[in-house]
Amino acid sequence: MKTITRRKLIAGGAAATVGVAGLEAADRIAKRYGLIPPDGGGVYGPGETLTYACQRILTTHTPAREFPRSMISKKPFANAIAPPTAAFKKLEAGGFSDWRLVVDGTVAHPLALSIGDLKALPVHNQITEIACEEGWSYVAEWIGTPLSGVLREAGVLPQTRYIVYYAFEKGLWESIDMADAFDPHTLLTMGMNDGDLPVPFGGPLRLRLPRQLGYKSLKFLTHITATDDIRKFGSGKGSVDPDYGYSWYAGI
Repeated sequence: MKTITRRKLIAGGAAATVGVAGLEAADRIAKRYGLIPPDGGGVYGPGETLTYACQRILTTHTPAREFPRSMISKKPFANAIAPPTAAFKKLEAGGFSDWRLVVDGTVAHPLALSIGDLKALPVHNQITEIACEEGWSYVAEWIGTPLSGVLREAGVLPQTRYIVYYAFEKGLWESIDMADAFDPHTLLTMGMNDGDLPVPFGGPLRLRLPRQLGYKSLKFLTHITATDDIRKFGSGKGSVDPDYGYSWYAGI
């Protein structure tokens, strides 16, 4: 990705205030610096591109907001999940000892990590807010190991542009760019509020991205694929969300 100064971005933002001409100017800037999101085509493409480019440039080095322990929500809300399958219940009954996180794709050393393997890695914790597009939110302590460390262990290759990640439930997947993948706040989360991550909140393993809306923090994480071409996945828009009217990049 090429470097762009804040001055150039502000100039593009000023142009955006004039309407269509501004969107065209912003689109040119985004293309020049490789900041086109996977869902950057179609009718809503210019808006998605402008949002992604502005947030990526202005906030890439801005840490996620963290809260004091006193602000942890007493009754965090666990939104509805599909009934656990027989295969999931079997893993749960075994204490998730047979749960594996597979890491493959454009990596030098594919991995298959147990929950125990992940807990043996450097552990970080953060008290951050999870915000849902439906309007609810809560603050919790999230405990896990940075995704970046696992990617380095796998030897992610230089041509990698996106990290695709899958839930245990068939058909649920997401992706993020490398800026989010290597953000220190992006955690492979195994714990919540001083305990193991409860199943209603995505246990035993959830990818936590505090700088994006909740649907990007996929529950029941089982598989990560590094790739240099997101078009090979699904409809090519970066996740299942754009097919249902949601943005691929859900920055907050």
